[in-house]
Amino acid sequence: MDFASLLGIFSGIALIISAIFLGGNADVFVNVPGIMIVAGGTLAATLLTVRFKDVLNAFKAAWIVFTRDNTNPQEMIDTMLELSRVSHRHGLLKLGDVESDSHVLKRACNLLAEAASEQVIRNTLQNEIDSLMARHHSVQDVFRKMASYAPAFGMLGTLIGLIQMLSQLSEPETIGPAMAVALLTTFYGSLLATMVFLPIAGKLHARTLSEVTNLEIIREGCISILTNDHYMHVYEQLASYLPEAQRKPVRIGKPKADEAGKKDGKGKATENAKAQSAPRG
Repeated sequence: MDFASLLGIFSGIALIISAIFLGGNADVFVNVPGIMIVAGGTLAATLLTVRFKDVLNAFKAAWIVFTRDNTNPQEMIDTMLELSRVSHRHGLLKLGDVESDSHVLKRACNLLAEAASEQVIRNTLQNEIDSLMARHHSVQDVFRKMASYAPAFGMLGTLIGLIQMLSQLSEPETIGPAMAVALLTTFYGSLLATMVFLPIAGKLHARTLSEVTNLEIIREGCISILTNDHYMHVYEQLASYLPEAQRKPVRIGKPKADEAGKKDGKGKATENAKAQSAPRG
């Protein structure tokens, strides 16, 4: 559960609602036709712009933002270090037994077990990174488009309200309430754009950068394992992906026994790999 995202959206909405109640009558902020214009118009314009499948994927991704934590790059580094130890003790072929929720990590281990060349591994994993970025960009683009459409439909609703207001100038007492209703749609559009769509798009972008980092760690770690680098050299290669303050020190010396063959024949590397969340794309 991503508590930062939940805290951000709930605290923001709570502050806005509190300001509305403290300012007076909250009923004036409810206008069903205005909500229909902004919400319905934004969704309709988005469906006209992108495929229905992409809209569904975007809302699924938004749900993931609030319900699933991202894999910590340090945990991925630990997994690659353990795989390096396994390869040194049992050979590359043993990596084919590794099980992981990450299909990319599993695929990389299979390539290592098959003694694929460095160029094949690099190209394959780089294609995975490029593909993930393209998929995630299309999802983020849906929310960016909705963020641009919502204020536009809010302004459209305001124009509709002003036209209706001007048609009743013969009744001056209705101008004030009618103007308030006309401005509500602009309020709805701005609220959706700034409190919902843009924050979700930004959060998805941050999640993409984190997942790309994990995939790059897998790529460089696999290449280091293939070239038979010492596990400390593997660590030095991968630690550069983390800020210095977040780097966990690794003891120099004899690595811990990896319990290979004691846990369903998969070893500690398998256990660590299973603990990783797959980079979702």
